[in-house]
Amino acid sequence: MATETPLLFQPLTIRGITLPNRVVLSPLCMYSARDGLANDWHFSHLSAFARGGTGLVFTEATAVRPEGRITHGCCGLWTDAQAEAYAPIATFISGTGMIPAVQLAHAGRKASVAEPWTGGKPLGPKSPSDAEPWQTVGPSALPVGEDWPTPHPLSTSEIGDLVDAFAASARRSLAAGFKVAEIHAAHGYLLHSFLSPLTNQRNDSYGGDRAGRMRFLLEVAEAVRAVWPDELPLFCRISAIDGPQEGWSIEDSVALATELGARGVDVVDCSSGGIAGPPAYRADYAGKPLDRAPRGPGFQVPFAERLRAEAGVKTMAVGVITDPHQAEEILQQGRADLIGIGRELMYNPFWAVHAAEALGADPDCALWETQYGWAMVRRSEIAASGGKR
Repeated sequence: MATETPLLFQPLTIRGITLPNRVVLSPLCMYSARDGLANDWHFSHLSAFARGGTGLVFTEATAVRPEGRITHGCCGLWTDAQAEAYAPIATFISGTGMIPAVQLAHAGRKASVAEPWTGGKPLGPKSPSDAEPWQTVGPSALPVGEDWPTPHPLSTSEIGDLVDAFAASARRSLAAGFKVAEIHAAHGYLLHSFLSPLTNQRNDSYGGDRAGRMRFLLEVAEAVRAVWPDELPLFCRISAIDGPQEGWSIEDSVALATELGARGVDVVDCSSGGIAGPPAYRADYAGKPLDRAPRGPGFQVPFAERLRAEAGVKTMAVGVITDPHQAEEILQQGRADLIGIGRELMYNPFWAVHAAEALGADPDCALWETQYGWAMVRRSEIAASGGKR
């Protein structure tokens, strides 16, 4: 009797795109671009995951404006040349049968920093990098923490310009060959900083109550959806909570996910935290440091589960999901629709095909690329024979 294919390796159709499986590469910043242009490193990096059977392969956070980069080494899509640089990567991923995806981002007040392996400090006199800093922006004149620059509070006209910038980058993403787009509204970056009451102290239509604080993101979602073809999926990554008790809450995220779904967002990618910056630079909110959610295996899965149940949208679970059986259980229990994996895929770019083997979904190595699959079959035969050829 045939064994049913594990959910992790069953196709999933969203609008007009069918993902070959439910394994997703979460965006991983490489800090290795020049002038926002993807290069050979990015091709080698992202192509490995496609060859390893990852169904949906996201680019790193890709800035919609130069000042929206985290570092000088971040990729961008504010010029046509940057789209052309991404095109061979998207083409290769599509050629493997996997789906190429782009994450559109603006780092806001957390921009203009050095690479993390040098400490990730804001560029300037106290940074080990001699790279030139630039003016950061945000909803209010509140720095990330001590020794961080004060961001320029965006005017309503500047917000409108950025809404247009997200839409323009989405058009370039389409020209580059991407089939899924994601709006980055998590981890303390620009759109998240507008959502959180800890960082948005505006008293205009983009601040105040929850509806005002959601307005910028919802306008971006509408603008991107307007230029992104109806047959292609749109995702949005959010921080479901700022902290266990403070700031943006899971109840806020349920309301936001409902509004995003009404504007054509198909999947909400459920992360958390980041509003207060790296641990060494967390500001003292409400008289005490902002708490972090405990980071055990699958610690963010409950956020995806709740939004899926209460907002009626598909969700992606992320956060310390490392074991194939763990991932399958999340899907079988209806807690999420997709499984996002980051550092574990960096550690093992072939995680997906190894997971398929572990779950009994690929006994004949058919999910491997043809050039590898035949050799993996032979490897298994040799192992089974005790090494005899």
